[in-house]
Amino acid sequence: MRTYSFSRNSLSRSIIAVAIGSALMLSPLTASAFEGELFSLKNRWEHTVTEMPANERESTLKALAGEAEQLAEQHSDEADVLVWQGIILASYARERGGLGALGTAGDARDALEKAIEIDPQGLNGSAYVTLGALYDRAPGRPLGFGNSDSAERMFQRALEIRPDGIDVNYYYAAFLKEEGNEQAAREHAQRAVNGTARDNRQVSDEALRRDAEALLNKL
Repeated sequence: MRTYSFSRNSLSRSIIAVAIGSALMLSPLTASAFEGELFSLKNRWEHTVTEMPANERESTLKALAGEAEQLAEQHSDEADVLVWQGIILASYARERGGLGALGTAGDARDALEKAIEIDPQGLNGSAYVTLGALYDRAPGRPLGFGNSDSAERMFQRALEIRPDGIDVNYYYAAFLKEEGNEQAAREHAQRAVNGTARDNRQVSDEALRRDAEALLNKL
């Protein structure tokens, strides 16, 4: 297992709310409010990790993580809310850095795994991508939960769902490079460069495309 670091070297994200009782059907008004809050969280996260100065990111992500936790408490049966909680927590852990971020990383893992239990597609594979990166970068036992085999499984699952995804191919390429498999890393970096940006994640996906181009030039 490689040395663990949550420092942000490209792009990259509280305790999970316990599910409360039987899930109630959301009224149209409640659903609209929930979707609006999630849309706002997503947009502010994307702005933070792609445009905000480095010295402001950690505090902003901490605040976003608090909002995501509150939303997850209110909608603990909504997979998309839990996926975004996991993504934001993973970004926050990366910005915090060091062993002090392990608890936050563990919370991110828990949220993403809960989301997958609810929806095996995990927001069109996004849950698996973030889980793969977490398992890749975390230290192994006894300090943490990092595991290269688990990271590989998560990336493969994401590729089954979204084989042309810029995010999964970039993060998988970075993982493969660190594992010493440069030929496969080159293939997935190229797939990331040629990949399709998601309509709702164009800014962050295009940033990852540039990261993939830089990685490809090093391989």
